[in-house]
Amino acid sequence: MLFHSSLRKELALSFGAILLVLITVVMTMTLIRTLGEASRGVFNPSDVMIIMGYVVLSDMPTLLCMCLFMSVLSVLSRMYRESEMVIWFGSGYGLGAFIKPLFQFAWPILIIIATLSFFILPWSHSRIEDLRDRFEKRGDIERVEPGRFQESSQGDKVFFIERSSDNKNSANNVFIATNAKGVETITSATTGKIETIGNDKFLVLENGQRMERSVDKEDITISKFEKYSVLMAQDAISARSYAPLNSMSTRELMNNPTPNQLSELSWRVGLPLSAMNLLVIGLASANINPRSGRAGNIALSFLLFVVYFNLLILGKSWINNGRVNFATYVLVLHGGSFLMAVIWLVKSHFNWNFNRFMMTAFPQRYSVNKKQAL
Repeated sequence: MLFHSSLRKELALSFGAILLVLITVVMTMTLIRTLGEASRGVFNPSDVMIIMGYVVLSDMPTLLCMCLFMSVLSVLSRMYRESEMVIWFGSGYGLGAFIKPLFQFAWPILIIIATLSFFILPWSHSRIEDLRDRFEKRGDIERVEPGRFQESSQGDKVFFIERSSDNKNSANNVFIATNAKGVETITSATTGKIETIGNDKFLVLENGQRMERSVDKEDITISKFEKYSVLMAQDAISARSYAPLNSMSTRELMNNPTPNQLSELSWRVGLPLSAMNLLVIGLASANINPRSGRAGNIALSFLLFVVYFNLLILGKSWINNGRVNFATYVLVLHGGSFLMAVIWLVKSHFNWNFNRFMMTAFPQRYSVNKKQAL
């Protein structure tokens, strides 16, 4: 059918263009933020591109909702502006006839949004936390840069090494200062190398000396050694001991319906529901008068989009604090939005007007006012 195919084709082109622009913007912003976190030691600099991909993947449900809404609004607004709607209306198609082709175009996107929200979003957050945790658990010797003094992860050691050029696991002129349990220790060695025993990593020093002094005593003990081992990393490949809320699977959230977990569940449930509601809102709000301009309707539509998603974010806080029930929140926000969008669509479909309704309901009053005006 020409009507359906032409509308779906234009929607697909608009959706692809908007999605490409938004992904480019989000990737640029994410890259800048991730590079900043990597420079502060939150992530491994070599994992920046991987982390950026996971972050963009976790933001994809929101991007798809925005793209779907903007594509519907832009295509239908253009049709009103260029009087194509007049042709379709003159052919016997009302605004309600656009519902079927719109959902024929949008249903694969809605399924993708739901899949991303319920399954991919927690998986991507979990992978980000795994990379963060793995980088925090890296050995102290891996934190050290040759030629620079570096503090250990626990803050009780200071290292200085000169990396050997022939082997990345060996170093020359090793210096270690330790302050633990009231004992200050300074260890220096000519060479050092890393040895792995099980999951633990040891720094084996050779041909050095060790100076030890208690804080409450003035005696200093100096000893020389030919070989000395220092534990640098213990079980660095163990699993994470914590699970952030956004990295928990949807099944885990449903099996333990605490207010904290229901707040995260409300966000995941709200993304596909908001996408469907925004599809109807975009159809209803695209009704513009070419002579009066389209700025008013478009501004109102984007204001509704911003308010909708801010209510989704606020809902997480309200449910977490116990101010509102999960089922009540979902029903009121998404059910109310759907009802408002349907009423708005019916009004635009039948071209209801308040003054026309008042004239039909109270014809005598308006006829009297008209005679007085004359």
